[in-house]
Amino acid sequence: MAGPVRDIVIVGGGTAGWLTAGVIAARHKARIDAGSFTVTLVESPNVPIIGVGEGTWPTLRSTLSKMGVSETDFFRECDAAFKQGARFQRWTTGAPDDAYYHPLMLPKSFGQLNLVPHWLAANDDESFCDAVCPQGRICDDGLAPKTIATPEYDAVANYAYHLDAGKFADFLMRHCTGKLGVRHVLADVREVVQGEDGDVTHLVTEQAGEIAGDLFVDCTGFRAILIGGAMGVPFKPLGDVLFCDTAMAVQVPHERPDSPIAPHTLSTAQSAGWIWDIGLPTRRGLGYVYSSAHVDDETAERELRAYAGAAADGLSVRKIPIRAGHRETFWKRNVVAVGLAAGFLEPLEASAIVLIELSAKLIAEQMPARREVMDTIARRFNETTAYRWGRIVDFLKLHYVLTKRTDTDFWRDNVRAESIPDRLAELIELWRWQSPWFHDEFDRAEEVFPAASYQYVLYGMGFRTEVERAALGGDARLAERAMRENQAQTEKLRAGLPRHRELIERIKAQGMRAI
Repeated sequence: MAGPVRDIVIVGGGTAGWLTAGVIAARHKARIDAGSFTVTLVESPNVPIIGVGEGTWPTLRSTLSKMGVSETDFFRECDAAFKQGARFQRWTTGAPDDAYYHPLMLPKSFGQLNLVPHWLAANDDESFCDAVCPQGRICDDGLAPKTIATPEYDAVANYAYHLDAGKFADFLMRHCTGKLGVRHVLADVREVVQGEDGDVTHLVTEQAGEIAGDLFVDCTGFRAILIGGAMGVPFKPLGDVLFCDTAMAVQVPHERPDSPIAPHTLSTAQSAGWIWDIGLPTRRGLGYVYSSAHVDDETAERELRAYAGAAADGLSVRKIPIRAGHRETFWKRNVVAVGLAAGFLEPLEASAIVLIELSAKLIAEQMPARREVMDTIARRFNETTAYRWGRIVDFLKLHYVLTKRTDTDFWRDNVRAESIPDRLAELIELWRWQSPWFHDEFDRAEEVFPAASYQYVLYGMGFRTEVERAALGGDARLAERAMRENQAQTEKLRAGLPRHRELIERIKAQGMRAI
């Protein structure tokens, strides 16, 4: 097939479909308005969305802003809350006081100075997060990352969101169809028709007939009817690295209508996995992510209910299979997979939505002008996307590799050498002698998690890097000053930021100032 690429067909809705549609349509809005480019989303009226993922990364602020979304409207319509990072509990030793933060703010002076060796040399009782960043204390106090006077999408402390995935998809649908010119077709796909060269030429739907396109984006979730079905791209399982293969979720009410909302994700380790705890204005979302090879469903449900307490009494839980892994190729011929169709990893660091954003952004920015150059763009997309998936796998596994827990087979098996990716094992050995920093092994634009993220997890879990005091040299004074400045900034923010729920209620009542 040859010719211009003008008609984009996205198959599947949910967060993946509508976020991809919005990113592409916003980028090519002038062409849509001129009638030379179309974005069509085909969504089955009979297939429910998974709708569990509620955690995001700060990238979503820029994504929504570029789509022309009002942050005030987003908070009002998506039951949204602020997210300033994650607090990991009982991951290192399993003790009740075992906890650390992975915040979203960079360490103080991160671009100029690596504070890790200086913090290690000080050898005091202050956590790495608290020594270099205010955000852990902000979260401890239950504070918001900005004030009502801060413009939309601007931050005092870096932030992402927690949201209701079902409401978010509906919100995006209304925005994309009402303001960005996306055509919405409710129809069940009965056949994917391919030409002699293997390209998809059109879909045959039950309710809307034939739908032709030049580029097809597979957002059909685990079914992967285009990339897996029509294109036959194999799935690469990663269960030998990341053992969790099941999630059990439940939504519980707050104790009171004015109960505090945690401004961070809580991730609490269990016997064979971990429980997420995400606070939204109207409820909490809880879920136990576990390995069925290490615990049965009945025991897992007991652990989840023990964590939830009376809040879950009388509520049924929802069991969701997790197949850790991804497609061997993400873009084949004129089909590209985004979201669950591309793959899935346990939601330990909220990587699902950010991968959708990054893929959609890459497709929108690299949109092939003609079919003749699509294979070149596909190859570049595949290289970048495969790298990102690999680095996310490394980062998720890092949380397990560093544990000192030996109380169950799950934790013992996670530190076995054969389950650790080679690149991660090599980096851990390197980090015993020199700490990660942004211009060392994290110099690629494709990185999802910066070196700072590795620092927070490594040193939050008690990892030790050997420090030669003499090598600290003249940076010692700069480090002392940076840490003093961090303490001053911490106290200033703790005194000046509002309570999390208070700000959300003010946003809904009066709105944020537009940029």
